[in-house]
Amino acid sequence: MPTTKATPVHKEATAMLRADHKLVSELFDQYEKSRSPAKKKELVTQICKELTVHAQVEEEIFYPAVKAALKDHELIPEASVEHATLKDLIAQVEGLEPDGEMFDAKIKVMSEYVKHHVKEEQNEIFPKARATQLDMTELGAQISARKQELMAAA
Repeated sequence: MPTTKATPVHKEATAMLRADHKLVSELFDQYEKSRSPAKKKELVTQICKELTVHAQVEEEIFYPAVKAALKDHELIPEASVEHATLKDLIAQVEGLEPDGEMFDAKIKVMSEYVKHHVKEEQNEIFPKARATQLDMTELGAQISARKQELMAAA
């Protein structure tokens, strides 16, 4: 019998997604304080990667499960549209040099947009999702596994 690593303890899905939100918020704060173009570029690369992977696991795993459980036709579609707008903002800055005020303005708008989206998820979607019969620990395990795949590929 092959030896296996200890089974990781999976967090509940909304706790994992909240942790992602906190990380990205901290990265935006670091960007805001940074004066080094090299550091800004590094932070933007990390922000874009984190947001892209986070959005993908939500769209592939979390949103469909919650949409079905809630029979929702408003919250999840709105969140999906917000993701599309966020992807457009990411495309505008990804891989570019932080070259002044317009670049900084795009990151500022992205940060504000993410804060708005996070507030809606955490105040509206997450509580409703937790009130369903969904197994949040199982969803968390699926999110964790998919996130590891996407991060490794990124």
